[in-house]
Order: sequence, then C-alpha cells, then structure tokens
Amino acid sequence: MKKVEAKAVVTILGLGPGDPRYLTAEALRVIESAEEIWVRTARHPVMDMLQNKTTVHSFDDVYERAVDLNEVYGSIAADVLQLVRDRGQVVYGVPGDPFVAEETVRRILALAKRQKVEVKIVSGVSFLEPVFAALQLDPLATGLQIIDAGAFLPYASYFEPSADSGASDGRPIVGPGTAAALTWSKQPVDPTSPVLVCQLDRREVASLAKLVLLEFYPPEHEVFVVSHAGLGSREKKSKLPLFELDRQRHFDPLTVLYVPPVGAEEDQSTFDGIRHVVARLRAPGGCPWDREQTHQSLRPYLLEETHEVLEALDVRDPEKLCEELGDLLLQIVLHAQLATENGDFLMEDVFRGIVSKLIRRHPHVFGSHVVAGSAEVVRNWERIKQTEKGKPSSSLENIPKILPALSYAQSLQRRVARVGFDWPEIEGVVAKVIEEMQELKEASSAPAKAEELGDILFSLVNLARWLNVDAEDALRLANAKFKRRFQYMERLCAERGLVLKDLSLDQQEQLWEESKEAEREMAHRSE
Repeated sequence: MKKVEAKAVVTILGLGPGDPRYLTAEALRVIESAEEIWVRTARHPVMDMLQNKTTVHSFDDVYERAVDLNEVYGSIAADVLQLVRDRGQVVYGVPGDPFVAEETVRRILALAKRQKVEVKIVSGVSFLEPVFAALQLDPLATGLQIIDAGAFLPYASYFEPSADSGASDGRPIVGPGTAAALTWSKQPVDPTSPVLVCQLDRREVASLAKLVLLEFYPPEHEVFVVSHAGLGSREKKSKLPLFELDRQRHFDPLTVLYVPPVGAEEDQSTFDGIRHVVARLRAPGGCPWDREQTHQSLRPYLLEETHEVLEALDVRDPEKLCEELGDLLLQIVLHAQLATENGDFLMEDVFRGIVSKLIRRHPHVFGSHVVAGSAEVVRNWERIKQTEKGKPSSSLENIPKILPALSYAQSLQRRVARVGFDWPEIEGVVAKVIEEMQELKEASSAPAKAEELGDILFSLVNLARWLNVDAEDALRLANAKFKRRFQYMERLCAERGLVLKDLSLDQQEQLWEESKEAEREMAHRSE
C-alpha cells in the first residue's frame, strides 16, 4: 500500500482583543485540541487562560535581537514556516483577528503559497470592535482612518528618544505591537476625517506618533486614549490635548489613540484645506477682491509668483522657497476654482491629466521599456507625444509665446536638439558665436546691427545649453550681482559724502572694485 504523507498545515488563530470571553467557539476548539501553540507575543491578556490549556511558545525574543520591524516580521514568518516543515502541523496565534494589523500573517501567507503549505485561518474578534464600543463610534458612518502606529516610523526619518524613555540608541523603535515600517507615498493622515492610531505599545512610539500628528493638528486638539478596551474594569478612556499624549505613563499593545477631525478651516496641512479656503473666499459673503477675479485678471499674479519662486531658488533660501511655493499654489488653486465655477473642469481633472501623462510618457518606470540614459528619456518623451497627437506636428508647437526672450530661445533650441538638429560638438557652437560677433562688427545699418546682435544672443543661449547652464537663470543671477555691487557703491558714496555721477570713471571703477572685494570677503566668511 502506498504511504500517504501528511500535508503541511499552519493554523493561524485569532486570539481576540484580550478577554477570553471574546474567543470564538472555533478558536476554543483549536486551543483545546492543540498540544502546543506558538504566539507572536505573550504580551496579551488571554495568555493566562491559554497557558492553562496548552503549552505556549512566544516569539518575543525576536523583538529583542532584531534591528528593525522588517527583520522582526520576516524572522517570525520564516520561523513559523520552518516549524511547519519540521512538524507538519503548527498552530500560530496572534492578537485580535489574523487579518487586522498583522504583518506576520501577510508574510506567512506569501511564504506558504511559494512553499505549498496549507494555511487555515481561525478568525477572531479584533481589537477594533471593543474600541468602537468604548468610543461609541461607527467607522463606516464617520469615514474613520485606521493607522498602525508603526507606520509612522518611516514618515519621521529621525527620532530622538527622550532622556527618560529608556531607549539607548537611535534605532527605530521595535515592539511586539508595532507594524512593519512602510514607505509613505502620501501623507499619513487626513485631518478632516477621524483617525484611530492603534498599538501605541510604548511611550517612545506615542511620542513619535505625536510628533507626526502635530504636523496636521493644533497642539491643543483634543484626543482620546483608550486602553484595554473590552476588558471590563481594566478598560480606560481619557481625553487630553494632543501635545500631552506622551506624558501618559502607561502604554501597551492594547492602547489606541482616537483623533477627532478638525474643522474645514482648521485644516491647514492638506490640499483640501486650501481648496476649502479658496472656495470660501470666492463664495457669496466671501472676499470682494477674490470674487471679482477672472482668469485674465489673475495672469500678472501668476507670472509674478513664478518669478518669486525662481528668486527664492536663486538665493537658496528654503524658508522663502516654501513661502513662495505656497503663493504660487494659491494661483493654481484660484484658476482651478474659477474653472469649477464656470463648469469647465475640476481640480481632479488637473490631477488626472498630469498623472496619466507622466505614466504614459515614462514607460521605462511604469512599464517594461528600457532606456540607456536621460537623453533617451527625452527622445522617448517626444516620440510618445507625437503619437498621442495622432498626426505629424511641428517640434516647435506649444512653446508659450509669453516666455521671456531668453527662455523662449532656450525652448526653441532644446526642441530642435531633441530631433537631431544640433552641433556635433561644442567647438562648433563657440565658432558660431565668434562668427556672429564678426558679422555685428561688419553691420552698417541700425536694422542690420539689431539683427546681428539678436543672432549673437541666440548663439550665446545655445552655448549656455551646451554648458548645461540655464541662460535665463544666468542672466538673472548676473542682474542680481550687478544690483548688489552697484548698491554697495551707492552706500560707499553716501558714507563718504560723494556724488556718484560726479566721480570720474577711474573713481567709479575703484568703488566697483571695493564692492567686489567686500562681496568676496562676505562669501569667504560664510564658508
């Protein structure tokens, strides 16, 4: 008779929120029949009952030796699958429900699929249901966001433990209740909807959560801390301002934080916040000036704010750049609000258009296409762009005519270079500049001189492109430098009782050299 090998099976058991009365009948049946059970953590109130029923092993030691949470969950999942291979049948218990905030379960499922190990899930009451009861909260009616505190770890790139926190180094905080470190591709919370932050298992994690949340809520925003929900007399709920969160003394895996939403006008950290404010300004009873604006009347402000952003970039001032980007964003939101009111398009259409375009024109990122470098990326962009238009078109279409002349020249030259109309090497560009200067010398009439001077400027813009220098930026920086030096000359004249226009050319040149020297000294001191 052919021997039938026993199938490898891991049973993942939901242990409920803590009180044994929340264990399901199926969970109790598994516990009664199991000779031994492995649990992710023994830091769970149901352990006393469990240890009276069977032999219990925990993976708490993994938390002590692991460097980060990713290693913790990977190690536990691998250990569980190794136990299955060695023993054939394994029961693995997790707090609450296996599919609520259990990274090890997700990893076990993935490994089991590859290793052809059967997984049986015994559902349990999660920690959420007793919390909802304690808060009298309907998650569906309120649009509740549920976030594992561990997910804040990558959002705050650095965390400095407090002196009394017990942490001895700068490693990420690791604990049995925290979740795997995820890479946030979006903001972690929407402050206009309620938030439940679960598994504040220690004070350091609560402190980190507070630091992140303070980016979205005022310090005095009232929050609720709920611990041991569903555990009878052990259940506690306290209300406090957000800034006092980590001043509480007791945290464990059964501690959660409930953050009520802010009012629409208190939302100062999300895109929805600025959209609300702009819509309110434009609404009846709003600001008379904002209500009078049109797309055309806002044109000069859009240009002005763009230039102020460029100026902030020129002086490399992050605070100024942050402010100016906000001013520029206001103009964008105003135009989108006007379009919405006119029934032309929504802000969501703006998002959809640019996101879909970026995905289509980056097949080497969002598809399987392979590129050799940035030059090929640019060529592919133009090729895809032509395909999208559906018919041949000029490479020079869609360059805004309102651009400053230098910027317009740069755009022209970049476009034609993409289709191969370019010098093979920089020496040809330099020779062209020299040729145009000679032609200017030979020009006799005013129109001819203007034309040749234009050719020189156009050639110099091309040279800037070859040098990877933005001609508009270079001239703007030169203008700023000239302005600084000339104003320094004026200050010197005022200090010395001189009149600049009465000075000889040599005297003016001396003042100019002094201004250059003062600038060099200032730059040297700042190094």
